[in-house]
Amino acid sequence: MSLLVAIILGGLVGWIASAIMGRDEGVFASIVIGIIGSFIGSFVSSLFTGSDKSFLAFSWMGLFWSLIGSVILVAIMNAMSRPRHHTI
Repeated sequence: MSLLVAIILGGLVGWIASAIMGRDEGVFASIVIGIIGSFIGSFVSSLFTGSDKSFLAFSWMGLFWSLIGSVILVAIMNAMSRPRHHTI
């Protein structure tokens, strides 16, 4: 059951992060963004709070840090996918 909840919440968080950053992703990509963003958010949370337990249980702070991590991930994706213009 917890895997299903992680997939649903990961999809929701990934979708919200993609919407915030102006990127249109599919369902599967949103789930992956949300789950990877959760790990990134846990790392960022540990830098600010000194504890990395925010993602271990369902909580509003866990969702907040997952969203922060997902937004960071989408920002990195946006930076890597921009066309580069080189002048000669």
